[in-house]
Amino acid sequence: MKKFLSSSLARGLVWQVIGTIVGIGLITGIRAAMGLPTTDSVFFFTEPAWVLGAFLGGLFFLSANGSVSDWFKWARGIDTPEHHEEHYKGWEKFVNVSLDHKVIGVQYTMLSLILICVGGLFALIFRTELAASELQFLTLDMKLFNQNGPQLFNTMMSLHGMLMIQGILLGVAGIINYVVPLLLGAQDMAFPRMNAFSFWLGVPGSIILLSSIVLGGFDTGWTGYPPLSARAPVGVQMFFLGVFFLGWSSILGGLNVVVTVVRVRARSMNAFRMPIFVWASVATSIITMTATQLIGLSFQLVMFQRLLGMGFFDPAKGGNPVLYQHLFWFYSHPAVYVFVLPGLGVISELLPVFARKPLFGYRWIAMSSLGIALVGFVVWAHHMFASGMNEYLRVPFMYSTLLVGVPTGVKFFSWVATIWKGKIDFHTPMLFVLGAIVVFLLGGITGPVLAAISVDLHLTDTYFIVGHFHDTIFGGFVFPFFAALYYWFPKATGRRMSETLGKIHFWIMTPSFLVLQFGMMRIGLLGMRRRIVDYDPAMGFDSTHLVLTIAGYLIGISVAIFLYNFFNSMKNGEKAEGNIWNSRSPEWQVPSPMPMHNYDQPFEVVGEPYDYGLPGSKYVEFAAATTPAKSKH
Repeated sequence: MKKFLSSSLARGLVWQVIGTIVGIGLITGIRAAMGLPTTDSVFFFTEPAWVLGAFLGGLFFLSANGSVSDWFKWARGIDTPEHHEEHYKGWEKFVNVSLDHKVIGVQYTMLSLILICVGGLFALIFRTELAASELQFLTLDMKLFNQNGPQLFNTMMSLHGMLMIQGILLGVAGIINYVVPLLLGAQDMAFPRMNAFSFWLGVPGSIILLSSIVLGGFDTGWTGYPPLSARAPVGVQMFFLGVFFLGWSSILGGLNVVVTVVRVRARSMNAFRMPIFVWASVATSIITMTATQLIGLSFQLVMFQRLLGMGFFDPAKGGNPVLYQHLFWFYSHPAVYVFVLPGLGVISELLPVFARKPLFGYRWIAMSSLGIALVGFVVWAHHMFASGMNEYLRVPFMYSTLLVGVPTGVKFFSWVATIWKGKIDFHTPMLFVLGAIVVFLLGGITGPVLAAISVDLHLTDTYFIVGHFHDTIFGGFVFPFFAALYYWFPKATGRRMSETLGKIHFWIMTPSFLVLQFGMMRIGLLGMRRRIVDYDPAMGFDSTHLVLTIAGYLIGISVAIFLYNFFNSMKNGEKAEGNIWNSRSPEWQVPSPMPMHNYDQPFEVVGEPYDYGLPGSKYVEFAAATTPAKSKH
């Protein structure tokens, strides 16, 4: 406990509370001096006080936890040499500021798992309410966090969406941070300090986002559309501010990845000798660098409208609420590919390892990742077919949406060709790879259907959309995320996760998810609206919703089995000695867990990355270790 209390995390949390109090006190004092109200009847302090308090709390966290200490020293003219954290042992590394990309990758992953679990818990709560028609336990007279039952349902539904999205973004950053430098033969990311800063931005951002539930919540869904967000409780401001911090993290992380790939590669590793996951990471980072500003801007404008009375989205003041949707979706549709592209990269990376065949169409897969990223920027308005925008704009966006299926189809054909006549090893990572292909295919098939204007106008805001979106996210990221964790866990810890528990996890989660998404699509086709707390018993959806709720709980149980396997295997798992997956990838050519500086001897790329099954072929060749000459003195 003493070590935790003296850690960077604990210091940051204490100072975040102090910073929040300072911000609240500052605004309250200014308002008192100006003769303005200083309290709120529900949340005690005024909305401006809470907003500045939360913002300063986040800045105080970053200042106190040490993630910007080197920059402050540099600004004062103090030398800041590169340093590593060999003196931190065990769990201490992960609650302190580290410049090691492997530690930062684990930190991202752990924060991701926390947010995903909390978001999943919220889903189970509101799904339990939906298990039968009429209000069950979230009743009208219920009061919790200054919200009645239906209001709390809206908050949990909205937070479920945003926590899952942010958890997935952090999970993407976790995999990329841990794996990309290893695949490139680098000692670290190009900017280690910025890498650490990017992670620690996510901690206060996540806390601010979660704090929205105790400040009245918000009923906008994860999209935050005005006019709902313009008149929601104070909690919506915490939602905006939390996402703002996390978006800042995403932009800096994307910049770091691109520079790392361009500048820090092993000898003879040209663009088309890079592992395919690196291509996926570059495409993802291009999106985060160039589009994340748009969601930050859209949220910031609503914040200013609420705090300063500006009318950006208020028609009475000359504003236009549809403008918000354009700004929001210009990021938030490409953001789907921020989740999906790394997941598809994991599939392409692991598939040849377990199929024991070369990856079919390597260059086409590499280019398709960039194609998806680029085309993804011109499809945003298909989310707005029912928004009231000009009708003539619908057709070009319908065609651009259909076009994005082409580079995605390239990947599917490549995967099928890679699997064809392969000698497949059905280890747990491979099971999740195959599950990802099946589930993502279902999402891909239903996507073009929704791109058709006439169909979308009928199905928009129904549970069919919910089923399609969950297909895309589970197949595009969640299944590949689990595959990546099972695959690289031995490299990070030196121990293997239990294959038995891993397969139980897969065989509970996969059929349960398929039941969940097919059930949601079915009731969506029959007219079930999304984002509602109750439905008419005469619609006949009770039995289907009960099945969906049971499936949701089974998915939760499977994730609990994974978590037990994950944490128990850190100490009790079978030792991972040697190249346990018989992989050609460079990180598996050195002992596990990975040494501090990754590779004691640099390697040179001498072949193709995925020439599995070809006798005598080799991807990397390590330089011979040299013995330093003895001094004569």
